[in-house]
Amino acid sequence: MNNKKLTIINIALALVSCVLVYLIYKSISEPVVFENTRKEREVKVVQSLKDIRSTQTLFKQTYNRYTADFDSLINYIQTGELPVVNIVADPNDTTYTKTINDTVGYISVYDSLFKKRDNFDINSIKVVPYSQNQIFELQAGYITRGGLKVAVFEAKTPYNTYLWDLDQQRVNNLRAEQEDLEKYAGLKVGSMDEASLNGNWE
Repeated sequence: MNNKKLTIINIALALVSCVLVYLIYKSISEPVVFENTRKEREVKVVQSLKDIRSTQTLFKQTYNRYTADFDSLINYIQTGELPVVNIVADPNDTTYTKTINDTVGYISVYDSLFKKRDNFDINSIKVVPYSQNQIFELQAGYITRGGLKVAVFEAKTPYNTYLWDLDQQRVNNLRAEQEDLEKYAGLKVGSMDEASLNGNWE
């Protein structure tokens, strides 16, 4: 075998080695990149769901119900007020168990929830981060528990909404895993089936 043929073989082997190294690196790095990106995005999606939960909780304190309408929720953030109550012991109670509640003023719902958030856009509460402006699914209503009518709400978004531009096979695998466990394939807070304000990430 002459030197020219030997050189060609060596170059071909080097190219094959490079391709194999790249394929191995890709097979290792792709799952890591997917998981890191998913976790990074879910931090923001979860924060949005927490914001919805906090606002719904105050909305219920005011109206004794939840709302399934984001416009109502946003309007409540913009215009709603909460009483500032001063609780003092009843001076006529010798057992020191009774209190007097005195409303000393009001604070806006926005200031109560979002004052410390720089440049917080109220309208963003309904938009799923990383989703091309898709809106969270929002439901509200009542269930009966122990003979009592209980207000409930649920806000959720599936994996496909905020992972739409990632490897779809991995997204499908993630969804299938949750469905096999009979769990919601995405992120959600609250429930339309039970009196719960928990998020499925908790």
